[in-house]
Formats: sequence, C-alpha cells, structure tokens
Amino acid sequence: MKLTMTQQILAKKLSVSYDEAAVKLSPGTLTLVEVDTALSNDVTAPVAIDVFNKSGGKLYDADKVTFVLDHFTPNRDIKSAEQCKCVRAFARKEGVKNFFDVGSMGIEHALLPEKGIAKPWSVVIGADSHTCTYGALGAFSTGVGSTDIAGIMLSGKVWLKVPSAIKFNLIGKPSRYISGKDVILHIIGMIGVDGALYKSIEFAGEGVTYLTMDDRFTICNMAIECGAKNGVFPIDDATQAYVKETCGTEFEKMSAGDDCAYEQIIDIDLSKIKPTVAFPHLPSNTKAVEDIKEDIAIDQVIIGSCTNGRLSDLADAARVLEGKKVNPNVRVIVIPATNKIYLEAMEKGYIKTFIQGGAIVSTPTCGPCLGGHMGILASGEVAVTTTNRNFIGRMGAKDSYIYLASPATAMASAIAGKLTCESKLEVNYD
Repeated sequence: MKLTMTQQILAKKLSVSYDEAAVKLSPGTLTLVEVDTALSNDVTAPVAIDVFNKSGGKLYDADKVTFVLDHFTPNRDIKSAEQCKCVRAFARKEGVKNFFDVGSMGIEHALLPEKGIAKPWSVVIGADSHTCTYGALGAFSTGVGSTDIAGIMLSGKVWLKVPSAIKFNLIGKPSRYISGKDVILHIIGMIGVDGALYKSIEFAGEGVTYLTMDDRFTICNMAIECGAKNGVFPIDDATQAYVKETCGTEFEKMSAGDDCAYEQIIDIDLSKIKPTVAFPHLPSNTKAVEDIKEDIAIDQVIIGSCTNGRLSDLADAARVLEGKKVNPNVRVIVIPATNKIYLEAMEKGYIKTFIQGGAIVSTPTCGPCLGGHMGILASGEVAVTTTNRNFIGRMGAKDSYIYLASPATAMASAIAGKLTCESKLEVNYD
C-alpha cells in the first residue's frame, strides 16, 4: 500500500524508506520532525520571543526563522507599534534574514511562496492557523501556537501526530466563472467545519490540472476551516513551473496513488460547482449564488487577504468592475497581498480600474480580515468579503454580518449594492 502525500513528505524528512514509513508514520503516531521554516507574525511573534528569551537558550538557526509584520502593519495603534518594535529588535539582534517589515512585507501566506521560502517537500510550521496554505506546493504546513514556535526556534524540530487522510478526487473541468474559492467553499459546505478534524485533506485526480496555483493556494489556505491539520496538492507540472520561477530550481514530483491508505475518498465534479457564498456565521453555511432567494443589501466589500489577494484575484475583480461603478452605498477596499502583486496590478491597469470604479486600494495587510484595521464593520453592517472566516464579530461589531465569496462574486455584489442571484453576477472574461 502506498503512502499518502503527507506521509511521503514526512518520510522524506525522516529519511526512511516507504516500508519503514508505513509503520513509523501510520496515522496517530507521534514523530519528531525537522522544520524547514518557523513562521510568525506581528501578533504571534512577540509571545514566541518572550518565551524564547525566558528559556535562556540560543536560536537554532536564524535562516530557518521567518517573521512577517502583516496583521496590524502599518501599525494601527501604540500597542501594535510596540509589538512590531519587539520583533524588529529581536530580528536584528539574532540576524534573522527572513524578516519582512513595511516596504518589504506582504501578507505572509502570499509572501512566503513568492519569496521561495515555502517550497515543495518542505515542513513549514507557523504561528498562524492558515499556514496550511503551502500544501499547494506539495509541502507539509500547519499552524501551531506561539509557544510551539518558541520551541522550534530553540530546537529546530517539532513533534507531530501523523494525521489520517481524506482524498478528494477531483474530476471534470470547472466552468469559466469558478475559482478555487468556490471549490473550497463547496467542500466545506459539504463536509462541515469539523468534517476533516485533525486530518490531512489531499487533492488528486485529473481535475487538479485545471486548477491554477492561485486556486490551489486558496483551497489549501481554507483547509483549516473544515478542521483539517493540513491540505496538500500533488507536485506536478504547474508546481514545477511556479517554483522554477520562485526558487530557481525544480523539485521531485509527487502524487497520490490509487491504493493509498485513505480514510475516505470523496469525488468532486468541478464541472458541477457553481459560484458559492458562505452565509453568516460559519464557512460551512454555504449556498450557490443562484439559490439566493432574497436580495441582501450590503455595506462593504473586501477583495484581498491571505486567501484571495493574489494577482489572479485582483484580475477577476477588475474584469467585473471594468467600465462600471461601485454602488454608492457600498465601500470597496482592495488589498493586494504583496508589494510585487501591487506593482503587477498597477502595470496591468487593475489599480486604475479599481480607483476609477469607486474602490480604494490599501497597502498589503491582513487588517480587515480579523477586525484589526482598514475596514472594521459597525453594528448591523453587512460585508461580502474574500477572506476566510465569517464568525460572529470576526470583522468588527458582534451584530455585523459576513458573507464569504470569490473576488468575482464580491465585486459583482459591490456593483449591484447587494448579494443577489441575478445574472449580472457572472464575470465577463471576453
């Protein structure tokens, strides 16, 4: 019996044969694994640094630590300024090369792949729940607490319980209006927010070839929203092309075999997936746009985040807005995920389209996603957003309402001034 993709990655890190791995890496087994990158941000790094300093130990390897100041940066208040000051001082003192501040930073889960820090076959552990994003590259990546990151900073290793795995067998070709956000919302709606609790969700099948790398990043990013420990895609030609650009090299390919020890196999026909929205207050509370019975007036739209702030996301939103205007009752905030993406969007004319259409464009930040800054919701307000969570109070007031959607659906809603089943929500790519 072959190993799941997660088991293959861990076996390579432990330098054990597949036969040995079948025993040493069986689901539920505890294993000590060397970490390639330990990631934290301006919210989680100060706690890790405090624990690290109190230990009296030394940094295991400064090149394997990454700090990204992205949540409340540029700083929203004195407290966030002090947090960033703490991280800056530590990074300079310890010689942390992969330190990203204002001017070089971006939203961490878009920045690390772009910089070639997250790679195929690597183990990336982050003090942020959406660290599972890097599974799109064929990496094992997952989120932990800040104290766990402190332990990795000291030892370079982490204890993991090997997860059992669910295989999503993707078949069919998605329609021209369907993105990775629609796919993952469909899956979460199908299995629920705890449908893959502490499991690896692994994507295989001929349908994978129709998903861009940006689609895959979005899908893996939201693996945690159905309780998964990690999400992972094969390392195929699309992966190779991406990492050749970011890392300057190719990596050994990886795929899931037909006879792997999967706990469950679920077929997903991409051709049948419709534009999908998650209604308040769970990512699993999904409906196809065409099934919305009554129009829902909205106050704000966010295009961005670690889930959907990549260039293709901005392109989708710009295509919808081209030649139109945002409804005067709706605030639209567009946030490119990195400076590189911002520049490319400028060169392609997307930023001009957004501003002429009545939107504003922000520096890269996680801000509004977690109700931090740059778009907090007031009491009773309604937002359609491309972020990843719509829990009560996630983006501001506890009685605000968050609908999760793709960039295309979000921007079309901004133009309409409402979330609606009307055909105008379709994207015109012609």
